Amino acid sequence: MNISIVVIIVYLGIFTIIGIMLNRGNKNASDWATGSSNMSIWMLAAGVAGTRIGGAGTYGVAGDVMVSGIGNLWYGVNSLLALLLVGVFFAVPYRRLKLSSTGQIFDRRFGSKRCQWLASLCVQTEYLIVNIIEPFVIGSIVSGVTGLPFVYSVYLGGIVILTFTATGGLKGTGITNIIHCTVIIFGLALVGYMAMQDMGGWENLKIQTDAALLAADKDQASWWSFTGIGWITIIALFFSATLHTPAASVYVNYSSSARTEDNLLPGFFLAGILAAIMPLLAGFIGLEALAKYGSESGLSSYRYITQLATDTGPFIGGIALAAILGALISSGAPILLSSSTMFVNDWIPGSKDFSDEKRLHAYKITTVIYGFVATTIAWKANISSVLQLLLLGFAMVVPPAIAIAYIFYWKRTTEKAAFFGMLAGYAGGLTHWGLNTLYKGVDNATAGGFAQSWYELTQSLGEWQDPTFSATIIPLVAIPLLTLLSSSGEENELKEKFYNDISRVPA
Repeated sequence: MNISIVVIIVYLGIFTIIGIMLNRGNKNASDWATGSSNMSIWMLAAGVAGTRIGGAGTYGVAGDVMVSGIGNLWYGVNSLLALLLVGVFFAVPYRRLKLSSTGQIFDRRFGSKRCQWLASLCVQTEYLIVNIIEPFVIGSIVSGVTGLPFVYSVYLGGIVILTFTATGGLKGTGITNIIHCTVIIFGLALVGYMAMQDMGGWENLKIQTDAALLAADKDQASWWSFTGIGWITIIALFFSATLHTPAASVYVNYSSSARTEDNLLPGFFLAGILAAIMPLLAGFIGLEALAKYGSESGLSSYRYITQLATDTGPFIGGIALAAILGALISSGAPILLSSSTMFVNDWIPGSKDFSDEKRLHAYKITTVIYGFVATTIAWKANISSVLQLLLLGFAMVVPPAIAIAYIFYWKRTTEKAAFFGMLAGYAGGLTHWGLNTLYKGVDNATAGGFAQSWYELTQSLGEWQDPTFSATIIPLVAIPLLTLLSSSGEENELKEKFYNDISRVPA
């Protein structure tokens, strides 16, 4: 049997077994969802870093580098900034409030089910995308290396993720992500170095890359420029990839999991460093794949990245592919866990009154069902760009992130303003994306009616047509405006308790 296949099978098998073994440590819902607030800095850092480096941070970055240039490495920079943003401004309040989902913030502050449900919907839009991407990319790797039909490969990946998540819980992701992060960094660095040596070193690699770009009729200067994708695109990437992060519910889980409050800032900072390194390594491998196989887009680019790994040698290639699988599990498991905790806490009626045993049971059942449904969608999905799809999901989470920032740092923020600001931002961003998708293409230049009008508008906006700007600017303006129009200036018991809980210093 091919050594690469053996490495992949062993890697997937080991972490499925580890998850099952860790199940004995999850005695209650708190153990499963927040690790009973007992995670060390290293477990916290590795767990948080793992959430940023799945299919998007590996195959997504590498594939988009092949297609449009090294400007896509901004994903690594934004990962660092995103986790710093949470660590500095949000992690401590999350831990002091003892939260296990984003939506609970609105319940604690306003007693508002509609805000809680809407915030959860925004975040679940991103998380559904992530839960589809991870088994999809695992399926692409396993199918490409082993020849196993794609459907079986996808379900293999999905079963590994949902089994590990349902049994291992959040502490399991923190423990195993230490291994995943180590394997990812050294595995990708090793295959990148070996592939470069096989192509004659850095200078020859550059020559071959330029030749591939020339053959594909691509602008070499733009491709090699860190700002070649355009400053407006970089700003949109910052808005979607960074500003959404405080509302991403998995960071609520990890903030509540820290052993002490003092662990939060260094833990998130270290996580940001780790999360920034991995896309840089993945992007370098994308550059090498471009030089060796030529410029491709969509799924072809992902297959060539797998081929580059195996062409460096079966054992080294197996390690590299195991590293990417590790990235997918390290991201997929905690996000599936967070998806399940959100679903139970925010959407199931009466969940606040569940016993600890019933809540844990609900978490695990939801994980299995959610994971299976997402895997089935992944089997049928036709994904051309993992990174671009994920950035759309990120954009949909920006509205609740902005609402949470206003709630934490502007006490006058009202429930009505938070709800309608989030709703307008979510609907605006999603509508903007839908219209771009429906009416894109040169055929609309002379189509007449709304199609032509939208085409002309987007052409005049240029790069500002990205839906991220609608999802960001609308709630940023609407929430303070609606607050000023609706604020009564009255204090209430919920408000007083909420801000007292945030400001209290642990004994």
